[in-house]
Amino acid sequence: MIFDLSDYIIEAIHEKHAWRICDLMTINSERFRRFFPETLQQNLTPDLSNYFVQQKVRQFHRREEFLFVLKEAEHSAIIGLVYIKDVDWAKKRAELAYCIGYQYEGRGYITQSVQKLSDYAFKELGLKTLQIIVHRSNKGSIRVAEKCGYIWSKTLVKAFTPPNENALNMELYELQYER
Repeated sequence: MIFDLSDYIIEAIHEKHAWRICDLMTINSERFRRFFPETLQQNLTPDLSNYFVQQKVRQFHRREEFLFVLKEAEHSAIIGLVYIKDVDWAKKRAELAYCIGYQYEGRGYITQSVQKLSDYAFKELGLKTLQIIVHRSNKGSIRVAEKCGYIWSKTLVKAFTPPNENALNMELYELQYER
């Protein structure tokens, strides 16, 4: 599954992405350390990235979790990731989580990707509710959620614990499928 946009491509995870995901994560390690610690830890070396990608490909095929890469159109460098995760098929609900390399921030790539993948989740996966969970300090991520039509729902008390920190309250934004 591929969305070909003007400057970049959204593509389902594939084994060929391992080295480039490792590059994205290590170059942006400080940026991703707080809110993407597991993905970062799983991609600190090429060998770890190979294992990570194999696992994510299996999860994609089993419809447990869907990881998409954002690739620069010209050089095929991976510039970001978007997950459709924590899928609850009984409730037809899932969470979107995303990250982008520092040099691509502010260009609208994540907003466009969330719009495309929200539509995909509703129309192709049959989900009815999508969630974005964000810390209130992440103004960029809040803007993405709001631009994509996600509505603030509630504060999740002590919902996420970054490495070496106390648990943080997180903000829940939701989008309901409307036909």
